[in-house]
Amino acid sequence: MSCSPSSAAYDLLGFRKAVSKSDITSGSESAPESRPSRLQRIRRITLEVAVFAALFFAVTAWQTRDLLATDKQAAPALVANSLQGKIVDLADRQGRPALVYFFAPWCPYCSASADNLVRLRNLRDADELEILVVALDWESREQIQQYATEHELNVQVLLGDPAIWADWKVRGFPTYYVLDSEHRIVWRDFGYSTQFGLWWRTWLAG
Repeated sequence: MSCSPSSAAYDLLGFRKAVSKSDITSGSESAPESRPSRLQRIRRITLEVAVFAALFFAVTAWQTRDLLATDKQAAPALVANSLQGKIVDLADRQGRPALVYFFAPWCPYCSASADNLVRLRNLRDADELEILVVALDWESREQIQQYATEHELNVQVLLGDPAIWADWKVRGFPTYYVLDSEHRIVWRDFGYSTQFGLWWRTWLAG
């Protein structure tokens, strides 16, 4: 969606058309409208932000309705080979929070999110936060290696399989779960997440 100069201007969420200069000058006989007070503007903006927030959380709830619950239930098992050929077991990494992030190499939103994972790793050391990036719906190890190289991933990349896909109830990409230090699920999300969103949610986990 793009914007172009015109006589019409829109407020914060685009719900209401504002009066332009040309609209005022064209109706010289009409009485000028009084400008809204500062309190009215604050109320209007507050209402619009509240509506936007309600819509955002409603959409998020709908998108994540089929994922694992966030009632601090224990996360499913996760054992997979890394790109380096080592077996990685999530159960061996308790004692610190974890981000388990599922992606597909063909997914454009995953590619757009990759830099945020790199920055998150730079912000939080491995002894503070475990980050496991799990590839699903892939064709070859070389394909995942190319993806990791292209995006300069500095996190552990695992080769997932259909069993992991089913156990973690991944319905689309990217999907991620945030676990606390006891590896109980405290957050889940689906789709693109900003660097701040990833940092904030993992920070809340501990």
